[in-house]
Amino acid sequence: MNPTPQKLQQQQKQESTEQAGAQRTAREFSSPEEILRHDAEQIEVPAALAHRVAESIAREPRVSRSWWQRWFPRRSANP
Repeated sequence: MNPTPQKLQQQQKQESTEQAGAQRTAREFSSPEEILRHDAEQIEVPAALAHRVAESIAREPRVSRSWWQRWFPRRSANP
């Protein structure tokens, strides 16, 4: 007996998803940081979000120099 066209299409979809899953390779990561780096490479950040983050970072106060850096400033290499 021949399967109905609907069942045939369903079977073909199932086979194609199984093949697509088989093509993906498992990957092991040595550290959580490596997982995050890999994930960041795969995801594109929306431009609006990137702009908001850049503005937020720009508004952060600058780190003040410590007392010893103010008292003993670096001398320039050229006198």
